[in-house]
Amino acid sequence: MHIHILGICGTFMGGLAVLARGAGHTVTGCDAGVYPPMSTQLEAQGIRLIEGYDAEQLNGLNADLFVIGNVVSRGNPLMEAILDRGLPYVSGPQWLGEHVLHGKWVLAVAGTHGKTTTSSMLTWLLDDAGLNPGFLIGGVPLNFGVSARLTDSSFFVIEADEYDTAFFDKRSKFVHYRPKTAVLNNLEFDHADIFPDLAAIETQFHHLIRTVPGIGRIVTNGREDALERVLTRGCWSEVERFGVQGGWETLPAEDGVPVDERFAVYHNSERVGVVEWQVQGEHNRMNALAAIAAARHVGVPPAQAAKSLANFRNVKRRMEVRGSVDGVTVYDDFAHHPTAIETTVAGLRARVGHENTRILAVLEPRSNTMKLGVMKAQLPASLADADLVFGYGAPAGRDALGWNLGEALAPLGGKAQAFDNLDALVKAVGHAARPGDQILVMSNGGFGGVHQKLLDALSARGTS
Repeated sequence: MHIHILGICGTFMGGLAVLARGAGHTVTGCDAGVYPPMSTQLEAQGIRLIEGYDAEQLNGLNADLFVIGNVVSRGNPLMEAILDRGLPYVSGPQWLGEHVLHGKWVLAVAGTHGKTTTSSMLTWLLDDAGLNPGFLIGGVPLNFGVSARLTDSSFFVIEADEYDTAFFDKRSKFVHYRPKTAVLNNLEFDHADIFPDLAAIETQFHHLIRTVPGIGRIVTNGREDALERVLTRGCWSEVERFGVQGGWETLPAEDGVPVDERFAVYHNSERVGVVEWQVQGEHNRMNALAAIAAARHVGVPPAQAAKSLANFRNVKRRMEVRGSVDGVTVYDDFAHHPTAIETTVAGLRARVGHENTRILAVLEPRSNTMKLGVMKAQLPASLADADLVFGYGAPAGRDALGWNLGEALAPLGGKAQAFDNLDALVKAVGHAARPGDQILVMSNGGFGGVHQKLLDALSARGTS
């Protein structure tokens, strides 16, 4: 079958394209932004890409099916031509559910935060146990180097997003996945562009719960009131909670050893394993509990899973060190929701301490929710543990903010500055940084290549 994917260069749709190609289909695709690294990854798979959505690309294409990404809306010229001609089309999540996930033991990881990291951990635990799982993850697990792969294994791990499916299907993507093992990491208000409030998102999570079979298992964060409300609305599967006493929990492995380096895993108050790793933060220990619990459902012993985490290499753009110059380290992190920003800063602070080590937070609030200004009031508190804050708001274009970033950061006082010029921000950070500082860059986009610009600026000051 020849499938043509609209919106192919997004992380999800690009991963879907790789899976379709691996399943033996002829795959082509188009997008408004066909550029590396996604374009080169796809072309290396033998996938032909077309720039833009011109309806003329239908001529001679002879596709059997059009798979539609949720970036495509009515008015898109190619989509309008597909509709006018009555050509067959389907959403990406529906195609995935029917053609890749059907018949497999699906392990789906849902939640506002930590989906990518927990999915990556879970995939690694299954792989290290010899189960060779397929996967589709909204990031690049460093243990695998790709965001998706198709195998002949019965198991498939998928990052389960609550964002809507397509312009013609406003259900959350994850209702198409039919998991036997469902991880519910946490639940907060997000995606203000499509959800009016938290209750609306809870309804979508309730719909996910309705798709888990009676023989399935739900692994849920026991600290989250919103998730408890979801379960109260109806649950027909076994439930295991993590993060609470008597469920899955972490405790210090031994006195005097930081829990960021070594911690014990308990289940039903029984010690079942010890984790030694290089990943920081309580949020990642919670992610680890969820992954260990989910892996146990498919037969991986907790002690073995805990041991496997020693070789977990995290995910690209999750506290990824981009370089170090003159004693200043630059990190790249995907954090863009105030809760994620706060936990990321707290994790780095726990690692480096307070004495003689400063954290310089460099933030670009560019998610749809952040651009709407719904959470701007939460930003100062989320950045309170940073020593200096440098915020960037694009002055124009689709990433421009609809609110004043400087005003939003004003409660932080003199330690915060806002910029609408990237070069000016880089200059200010370069001027402020001193040996020993940790520069933490947070954005869910490319941020104009600011990471390398900062490293270049730090290098230049040493030669000037």
